[in-house]
Amino acid sequence: MTPTQTPDFDFDTWAELARSDPEAFELRRKALIEQLIAAAPAHLRDRLRGLQWRIDVERRRYKHPLKSCIALHVMMWESMYGKGGLLEALNRLREPLQGGLPPPAMPSGKVLPFRR
Repeated sequence: MTPTQTPDFDFDTWAELARSDPEAFELRRKALIEQLIAAAPAHLRDRLRGLQWRIDVERRRYKHPLKSCIALHVMMWESMYGKGGLLEALNRLREPLQGGLPPPAMPSGKVLPFRR
């Protein structure tokens, strides 16, 4: 499986497995996650495993699935807006432009006409 492909996911099948056999559900869930991480580029795998570890720790902290879902939701938004998050990284990219420096020159090239 390539990173751009996703396996067929049938929510009802997964939900039924979670209800009827939670242990089999967990084994299958972990196997699928590992399969997706293994399909990622090598330079991202350790980071993805670390993120999955954090997710699993948050899930274990709460007995109720909705509470763990809320905790993961908060974690996601903190990675977006928190210290060192995506928004901060994007703003750092704009700093040279805000400091009065001109934008980098774009290379120019000869435009070739094509006949129809």
